[in-house]
Amino acid sequence: MNQEQTAWTRNEFEAQLRERGKAYHIHHPFNVMLNSGRASREQIRGWVANRFYYQIAIPVKDAAVMSNCTDREVRRGWVQRILDHDGFEIGGVRDEGGIEAWLRLAQAVGLTREEVLDQRHVIPALRFAVDAYVNFARHAPWQEGVCSSLTELFAPEIHKQRLATWPGHYPWIESEGLSYFRNRVSQARRDVEQGLAVTLDHFTMRPLQQRALEILQFKLDILWAMNDAMALKYGVDS
Repeated sequence: MNQEQTAWTRNEFEAQLRERGKAYHIHHPFNVMLNSGRASREQIRGWVANRFYYQIAIPVKDAAVMSNCTDREVRRGWVQRILDHDGFEIGGVRDEGGIEAWLRLAQAVGLTREEVLDQRHVIPALRFAVDAYVNFARHAPWQEGVCSSLTELFAPEIHKQRLATWPGHYPWIESEGLSYFRNRVSQARRDVEQGLAVTLDHFTMRPLQQRALEILQFKLDILWAMNDAMALKYGVDS
């Protein structure tokens, strides 16, 4: 077997996955502008209103992954992602969930719930990108759907950046509005554990590992395209 067909070890494969973080949208000019304090109120509101479309798509995507999954243990862990975003009330324990937290962020930046919920600000190109991701999860083998979630490898850093920089740069945003980012720092780490374990266990041959990298790049491209759409609509202050 030639070198190009030899499977990477688990550590080598994980390193290859993590290397893709160079293409994460934390480096997109629109996101850099947001986190460096150069964004206008209109740009921040545009970002929040448009990202809401992605937020409400996440549990739909996760439900699609679960509907294709034949592994009970994976489903038992994966369902937590839906609860994290949709919220739940079980045995007297209530959590409003990430979608509700995002709506609080919207109100904190000066948007109304109505204008976010009716999606009047959602850019067609961004809607197309998000829908493409959901459609992928519906039709792909469940292991590939799991793999596509691995952009969470890089998510805690982007949330920590927002928590560290936004209060100083944008003091007009009410602090309670940032609770979504606080919650996701720990939730994303937990999600990574499960998604990474499934990916490392399933994609064990070199062609499969290459496929996993392609899937992860596809998801990175989705996130990048979303930022491209917002940059075109709202501009980027360099």
